[in-house]
Amino acid sequence: MPTVAVLGGGSWATALVKLLSDRSDRVYWWMRDAEAVAHIRQFGHNPRYLSDVQLDLQKVVPCESLQEAIAPSGMLVLAVPAAFLKSALQGIRPEQFHNKTIFSAIKGIVPQDNLIVGEFMHTTYGIPYDRIGVITGPCHAEEVAMEKLSYLTIACQSQEHAREMSDLLSGRFIRTNSSDDIYGTEYAAVLKNVMAIAAGICHGLGYGDNFQAVLISNAIREIKRFVDAVHPIARDIKDSAYLGDLLVTAYSQFSRNRTFGTMIGKGYSVKSAQVEMNMVAEGYYAIACIHEMNRQLGVDLPICAAVYNILYERIAPKMEMRLLSEKLT
Repeated sequence: MPTVAVLGGGSWATALVKLLSDRSDRVYWWMRDAEAVAHIRQFGHNPRYLSDVQLDLQKVVPCESLQEAIAPSGMLVLAVPAAFLKSALQGIRPEQFHNKTIFSAIKGIVPQDNLIVGEFMHTTYGIPYDRIGVITGPCHAEEVAMEKLSYLTIACQSQEHAREMSDLLSGRFIRTNSSDDIYGTEYAAVLKNVMAIAAGICHGLGYGDNFQAVLISNAIREIKRFVDAVHPIARDIKDSAYLGDLLVTAYSQFSRNRTFGTMIGKGYSVKSAQVEMNMVAEGYYAIACIHEMNRQLGVDLPICAAVYNILYERIAPKMEMRLLSEKLT
């Protein structure tokens, strides 16, 4: 089994470190927070996220230095929020990724570049696409931590690398599915966060389950229109990697994007919701990128447009969702 590095300090990073350490000889875990690194070295758990998850420090190596984590690892898992990925990798040279396989567990778009993570790593660091993969759901880190039966989708153009990552993550309560649709699965993972914000806003405004069902059935069609425009290949949008991931993010109590949306619907400002959550809702950053991309694509995205108008144009959620309700079918 290859040596693996996980880059990031949040819930997903913590869950992935635990899963990978169960099947790997060594997992290097890099995070920016030096205090958290020191805490993990001493006590064997993340003090901020999924703190009940106990780690085997004979296998897990917490790192303050990004180079220390990357150098010995043949496989890297990126779990840094997309908005901070560029700054996290600052100072890393393309040759440091030579012959390494990169899997993204990030559900966002790199701002300014308007690129999904796979495209960003290929464009910026010259990593071949057959060495770039995506780890997506439907799956929440919190349920992985509770060892509830969960499913992950591993997407990569190389079946060998997809199988390698699947073997590392599969276990007693984790099932894996494979896909070669790295574009569709990653863009769908980005968009489902936006749709979850919309679902949360409607929940905060007092809309019921009947309306939510219509909203999400429209949302999956909206996702299909966008991913087909970006990367038109044959794909079944009803697969777990697309529809399943959307459903769990739109409905789950663990969904930070739904939680963020609910707070907006209840009258919180964007800033106050972010401060109170103390976690990153990827959909907030992603919708600005999607909005900009769609200036060129011209895809019909009424739900995305409504979320953008609420978060960035400061249109009243009640008014915007009433207008959206008249467009849904």
